[in-house]
Amino acid sequence: MVRRVPIPSPEKTGDTMNGPGKQIRSRPVGYASDMRVVIVGATGNSGTALLRRLRTEPDVEAIGIARRAPENNGPYAGLEWHSVDVGRDDAPRRLVRIFDGADAVVNLAWQIQPSHDARRLYRTNVLGSRTVFQAALRAGVATLVQASSVGVYAPGPKWAYVKETWLRTGIPESSYSRHKAMVERMLDEIESDHPTLRVVRIRPGLIFQRDAGTEIGRYFAGPLVPVRLLRLGWVPLLPANPGLRLQAVHADDVADAYLRVLRADVRGAFNIAAEPVLDPATLAREFHGIPVPVPGFALQGAAALSWWLRLQPVDRGWVKLALKAPLMCCDRAAGELGWRPETDAVSALREVVAGLAERAGRPESPPLRPGTSRSGLLRGRRDP
Repeated sequence: MVRRVPIPSPEKTGDTMNGPGKQIRSRPVGYASDMRVVIVGATGNSGTALLRRLRTEPDVEAIGIARRAPENNGPYAGLEWHSVDVGRDDAPRRLVRIFDGADAVVNLAWQIQPSHDARRLYRTNVLGSRTVFQAALRAGVATLVQASSVGVYAPGPKWAYVKETWLRTGIPESSYSRHKAMVERMLDEIESDHPTLRVVRIRPGLIFQRDAGTEIGRYFAGPLVPVRLLRLGWVPLLPANPGLRLQAVHADDVADAYLRVLRADVRGAFNIAAEPVLDPATLAREFHGIPVPVPGFALQGAAALSWWLRLQPVDRGWVKLALKAPLMCCDRAAGELGWRPETDAVSALREVVAGLAERAGRPESPPLRPGTSRSGLLRGRRDP
């Protein structure tokens, strides 16, 4: 059962959609007119790629929001920036002011760590998303785009592909998956209560790019990953399980999907992933290793114990999600958006592994800042 998180209407919170500046704007978003887009969570993996993409669009004005503002350099240079923690009590008031006059809000804000602090993750991911949605409604924004995930889906097939209509109850053992499902339930309520608001959900697979190497290592890898061997492109032994079939996509291709959504008159959800599917055989070929069959319960048990000991940051829920998440069909994105990935999944994987081995990142961005990752022990106690 997915917990319902109420979305108060503007009338119930003291605002009115009929007052000055509160009416949903009907001006179409398209090539012929300038577009003002506010990106919440603009300094992370997807946000950085989206900023790079939007900088090539002369008719798009991007405004960045992040908990920790970046340095004024690289893809973050020359933008209007606001430092806002979406989980804080002052966030609703501040976000309404920032959103005022925007054509679209893209919500990418999400917290992966500290995984041992469930309350903090819920505060940012679920309550923070609710705050963003409420502020967009009160500011009269015409388009709301939410970064969802394959994790929103209920367990599904590993040898077939599901469409966007697949059941969205998540994987119960994964807090990440539960939170994604809860956020989409909130969007369902908003769409029902505010039919003039254009709501779009992007559901990607694993998102890879070189600049995210340090961040992904910090969030998922831990000190047990053989970084020295990765530099050589070699992992001698790889766990193999029939459920370990996952989809990935390059961050730049995800950014292209966001831009196409902003430019098109579309609603609803879009699966975003590249071929081929990443499975143990593919990984073994790529890293010149030997696949070792491991049952699912052993993978989950090893993750649970090492996470409890704070040796690495991935809890049992992430393994369960990897084993149970379905493969996604991306036909809707191709047909309605004209979206097709320019980078295949194996090339995207190579790029992020190189970034992990080289501790690559963006020095201007706090989430992507390169350097030596802290140990699993410290990661469990401090916010990365």
